[in-house]
Amino acid sequence: MIFKIFPFLLWFKGYKPSDFKLDLVAGVTVALVLIPQSMAYAQLAGLPAYYGLYAAFLPPMVAALFGSSRQLATGPVAVVSLMSAASLEPLATAGSPEFIAYSVVLALVVGIFQFSLGVLRLGLVVNFLSHPVVNGFSNAAAIIIASSQFSKFFGVYVDKAPHHYDTMIRVAKAAMDYTHIPTLLYGISAVVIMVVLKKINPRIPNVLVAVLITTVISYFTGFNHDAVVDVSTIRHPEIKEIILKFNQTAEEIKAIGNERAALGLKLDELKKELKDSGGHGTPIELIKLESEIEILTAMMEEAKQHAHELRYHLRHLKFAGVQEGDRLVFYPKDKVPPGMTADGRTWRIKIKNNPLDLTRLTMMGGGAVVGKIPEGLPTFAVPDLTVKTFFKLLPTAVIISLLGFMEAIAIAKAMAAKTGQKLDPNQELIGQGLANIVGSMGQSYAVSGSFSRSAVNLQAGAVSGISSVVTSLMVVITLLFLTPLLYHLPQAVLAAVIMMAVIGLVNTKGFVHAWKAQWYDGAISIITFIVTLVYAPHLDKGIMVGVALSMAVFLYKSMRPVVAELSMHEDKVLKSAEHYRLKGCRHISVVRFDGALFFANASYLDEQVAKFRTEHPDLRYILLDARGINDMDASGEEALALLVERIRAAGLGFAMSGVKGQVMAVMERTGLLGKIGRENLYPDTESAVSDLIDKVHTEMGVDEDACKDCPLTHYVPRTT
Repeated sequence: MIFKIFPFLLWFKGYKPSDFKLDLVAGVTVALVLIPQSMAYAQLAGLPAYYGLYAAFLPPMVAALFGSSRQLATGPVAVVSLMSAASLEPLATAGSPEFIAYSVVLALVVGIFQFSLGVLRLGLVVNFLSHPVVNGFSNAAAIIIASSQFSKFFGVYVDKAPHHYDTMIRVAKAAMDYTHIPTLLYGISAVVIMVVLKKINPRIPNVLVAVLITTVISYFTGFNHDAVVDVSTIRHPEIKEIILKFNQTAEEIKAIGNERAALGLKLDELKKELKDSGGHGTPIELIKLESEIEILTAMMEEAKQHAHELRYHLRHLKFAGVQEGDRLVFYPKDKVPPGMTADGRTWRIKIKNNPLDLTRLTMMGGGAVVGKIPEGLPTFAVPDLTVKTFFKLLPTAVIISLLGFMEAIAIAKAMAAKTGQKLDPNQELIGQGLANIVGSMGQSYAVSGSFSRSAVNLQAGAVSGISSVVTSLMVVITLLFLTPLLYHLPQAVLAAVIMMAVIGLVNTKGFVHAWKAQWYDGAISIITFIVTLVYAPHLDKGIMVGVALSMAVFLYKSMRPVVAELSMHEDKVLKSAEHYRLKGCRHISVVRFDGALFFANASYLDEQVAKFRTEHPDLRYILLDARGINDMDASGEEALALLVERIRAAGLGFAMSGVKGQVMAVMERTGLLGKIGRENLYPDTESAVSDLIDKVHTEMGVDEDACKDCPLTHYVPRTT
């Protein structure tokens, strides 16, 4: 029992000092990959880069301590980061305090759901996500993740559109208008460094090397070059007026949002009152509040569109910096007064969603870097989770939980096959759940098992989860002492890290493989892929459509299982007459039913038997080969009883062969066995056919000479 509660105690059975050395090296190696990756993934999740370090602090250690895999490396991963950002964008602005709070709470909800599944031993629920669905989603997610980094790669800034493809169009337009060449060079250089080093030796921490080289160059070349100025230094005739209009619109959006939120709370209270009163009374006030909220929503959308247009205009203004006395002033790029010399840079106004301070405008004359990272460990606190927030985030949390766990368990199984260790999926769910729960208390967002870092951990020789504990300690050291060194890390390099990481998610062969297995699996995979792309950033749409299609196919196949009439094949085995185009027996119909006989398909068996009777007017006996029937419910039993009655009422014989124990038990309890008769049940099809041929010729008066060409007579030696 103690090993169940504290599975990490098993690590120390036969643990040697040499094993600790391997774990130490593996833990440090994984940390060298994790630290830059986690910062990149945090930005993919819509969070400041340092929140990736918070997510890399506690979760790896907790997941290792309470999971069953000894080499699984847990932490920020690309797909979960993207899912987290996509699900929370409708609730708050990415990077805002509210968005950060929601991200942390989402991690807690994900953890609670995963932990609950593990404790209740419900790990099999992950099977609802079929392989074709996951393949289609993963390929689409890889494209979305990689393309979402293009803006950082080109050094451009755009507003996110309702659909990802619209956002990409905006990025393309912005890049054609102006691309920051140094930023693009940093991104390309990082990709080249990682690719070359990986080819030279996969053990080299190529991500870390790329980050170190580019950060050092960024520091010494002054890649980041921002200036905080007063609006008076910008010599543009309309700039102040445009900024004031933008500020006014931003404040208007905030005011409308607050008013709508207040009305929303009032609406919830009114709904609760109506519910408590049993729905009595005319909800005129309810209709009025809903109308007011809809009006405010329309007003907000209009204001947001206006703000977007103003932001677009401000972002596309390009200035040249000119030294004027002891200060730098900015003229439109093509309107520098004669006799003045520009500094050679292209300056742009840095603008987000918040109102701009006219006395402290940020002018960007260089590339974007990570910037200041708070030193020290995160603040530890239990996230503020309310019942309303829990149910609001639960649908997303379920999808993230299942996707994250699928990724983690697939990696863990692959490694367990190599190491020979025992893997418990439910214990792994507990480990992943606790990692998210405890991590959320340390300001972490949702995490999962990482394929790339787990592979590094295994290649480095990790023996136990101590390697993950070492990884967490390395992140602690970074947070306490090394954050100033990351200030000049270019954002384009983090974008390159993400793009390189998700290349492994692209698997076009998966579509072909699924199609070869079953055409409908291939179709489900392709449809999931297309829907995910079209509806991005609402990634849950693709998953839901894929799962719905998979369930529809499953139900259809369950409702219409294979009901085949068997006949003799040339290899002396009974096979489907229709599939192999075999001649059947005129007097005996051997019918095989493949699948459970239950309410959804009970009538289908009757339909198929009726069809076989119509096709064989000289039919004397029906033999039901029940080897494929592995279960039977009340509806199935009732349908079978009626079938027996109709067949015998028509003067035909009925028999069964290969009845399984669980089906026999149902027939005994309901009395169906007595109705059919034990003498009409045979252990196998061979003995049944042999006996029925005798009965047809001896008891039913069928001439033997007329059946010389019957394929069933050659199935077994007929007794006389």
